[in-house]
Amino acid sequence: MLRAAQKDLQKVFIVFLIGFLGTFYALRLYVWDFLKAVMRQNMSEIINEQVKIIAQTPFDVVLLQAKIGMVTGLILAAPVFIYFSRDALRERGYWPSAPVPKWQLGLILSGMVGLFALGVAYGYLFFFPITFSFLAKNTYNIGFAPTYSIVKWAQFMFLLTVSFGLASQLPLVMTLLSYTEIVPYETFRDQWRYAVIGVFLAGALFTPPDPFTQILWAIPVLTLYGVSLYLSKILVTARRGSERLDARGAVGKRWNVVAGAGVLGGAAVYLFYTYGGPAAVDRALRLIGSDYQFPTPDGMFGLPAGSALVLLSVLGGLAFLLLGVGYAIYKDLEESVGPLDRGVGDPSNIDVRELDTAGVRAAPPEAFADLSEEEVMAIAGDALDEGDNERAQAILDRFDEAEEGREAGDGTRTSEGEEPSELEDRTTRAGGTFFSELTDGETDEDDIGGYYKDITFILESVTTRAFWIVGVFMLSLTGTFMWLYTVGFREVYESFLDRLPASVTPDEVLNVVALHPMEALLFEVKFSTLVAVLVTLPVVAYFAWPALRERQIVRRRRRTVFLWTGSLVGGLLAGFIFGYFYVAPAVISWLVNDAVQANMIITYRITDFFWLIFFTTGGIGLLADIPILMLLLNGSGIPYQTLRNRWREVTVVVLAFAAVFTPAGILTMFLVTIPLMVAYGVGLGVLLVVTFGGRRNLAPARSN
Repeated sequence: MLRAAQKDLQKVFIVFLIGFLGTFYALRLYVWDFLKAVMRQNMSEIINEQVKIIAQTPFDVVLLQAKIGMVTGLILAAPVFIYFSRDALRERGYWPSAPVPKWQLGLILSGMVGLFALGVAYGYLFFFPITFSFLAKNTYNIGFAPTYSIVKWAQFMFLLTVSFGLASQLPLVMTLLSYTEIVPYETFRDQWRYAVIGVFLAGALFTPPDPFTQILWAIPVLTLYGVSLYLSKILVTARRGSERLDARGAVGKRWNVVAGAGVLGGAAVYLFYTYGGPAAVDRALRLIGSDYQFPTPDGMFGLPAGSALVLLSVLGGLAFLLLGVGYAIYKDLEESVGPLDRGVGDPSNIDVRELDTAGVRAAPPEAFADLSEEEVMAIAGDALDEGDNERAQAILDRFDEAEEGREAGDGTRTSEGEEPSELEDRTTRAGGTFFSELTDGETDEDDIGGYYKDITFILESVTTRAFWIVGVFMLSLTGTFMWLYTVGFREVYESFLDRLPASVTPDEVLNVVALHPMEALLFEVKFSTLVAVLVTLPVVAYFAWPALRERQIVRRRRRTVFLWTGSLVGGLLAGFIFGYFYVAPAVISWLVNDAVQANMIITYRITDFFWLIFFTTGGIGLLADIPILMLLLNGSGIPYQTLRNRWREVTVVVLAFAAVFTPAGILTMFLVTIPLMVAYGVGLGVLLVVTFGGRRNLAPARSN
């Protein structure tokens, strides 16, 4: 590609340079002020005064503008580079063989740009004002200053901007994929449940970890998915019956529906604004703590309120009019073509969903040949939901018949329909032998197959009680999060300051800030998850104990779990009290002593400060629990030699724990890991003494 575009690389570089310099100076002159205005748009006066954007280093702003400019320049230059390297792409078959009409290409590009603009407009007009107001208010209410780093703040805004712009491309992508049959329309229609899950997972990735902002992100995307599904259905139906497509006749036949849709859309917009719709939306948002104000026609488009309302009503009417036209065309095609026929005379193209019970039984086997088991179960499930048990059973019976026929006719075949080669057959048999040895071997303590069986048996016994385990986890997570979100943060902070020695006054450590808009919420979620895990572990142990005892991993009865819980909670509380009154104040005093003597201003990040409190209070309790837990494990049947020989595996688990639940950074991870491993070594030393070097254990003797 570089060789093909060699003579035109100068043009590509000029486009990149224009994008780079234009973005750099646009950020400097206009964009930062615009972004700050969007962020502060919905904030109250008190919150607005508290929010600050800071640069942590002298080069933050310049480097950030340069990075954004480079990314923008590369995005603008990429299409130009691809165009000039089309000869190389054409030689390799990556360029369309038939020329694409310019009007189609222009339509696609215009659609991409328009949809991207709509997605970004939703973010800047609605999502960002609500989200930043919520995040800043949360940080301020718990007693800290929303002082955002310009780098972290800008990355957060641009990431969400890109996410909205990409999500808005959904109608174009789905319709193109469906129209070209790269991904059949039926796939988008049947897998909508997975699409919903995927949208909420993407919302959890891009948005703050609270349900409100995730819903604000997910609902528009799901709406776009529904609209895209409808558009795909219309276009695919039109493509499969293009010879019978008469758009003008279809609209003329249902002109009343089309006109009614336009009138309904315009009237809905007019009545919404006339009868207090924006005020009702504002009141609903107040119930969830948002200060967002829904836009009113007054001053919109630079017009008086009355003229703006008329224009909004016309736009709403046009939008509904287009929907009515699409509906009229689709209904006309459906009547003449049938519900999404994929061909004529091909039995594999029969849509099983459209058949009644008699049709299912009469359909040829080819109608079920291309269906997967998941698709058949989904179709049968829909029939059961409709109360048609006979049809559901018929669908399952016909699928089983098709499977039996396929197995009897094909035998063991490769994906290309060919008999497997001798090498492939030997490979299959060798793999089967390996897994057989892995899972069916002796259940000796040192055998892989035995461990596999033990783990599988224990997991199966625990999963039968998954409802209780998940319930306890979610209740603990929600309760801890709500406590931190409402009063917990402030209470812990103020109480901790009261315990500091007189040499460290509260004013000197009072300046705790959030450098990232999501920092407070992320800490609340992380800490709540950690507490929920600790609370749920005894429940998991209680339900897993019978299986552990049956596999002879532990020897005592299930009531031992209560002894475990009491011992561990007692060790945790004792360590917490010791850390709270002695360790934490001493550590804080030592850390800030030099800064206080030098009259420096001390400013902590929320996450760093509260993790410091946790590690010097609750962390002491966790360290105290490790030797106690090792004694309990030995009393349950795990010998001293096993605990000593498995120190490497324990180290890996502790490192993983520290990587997930501590602030970012290798140094912090090792600062957590080393004390935990020292506590593990102390536990081994205690066991060495108690068990006389491993000659005896605290567990009762095995009964024969």
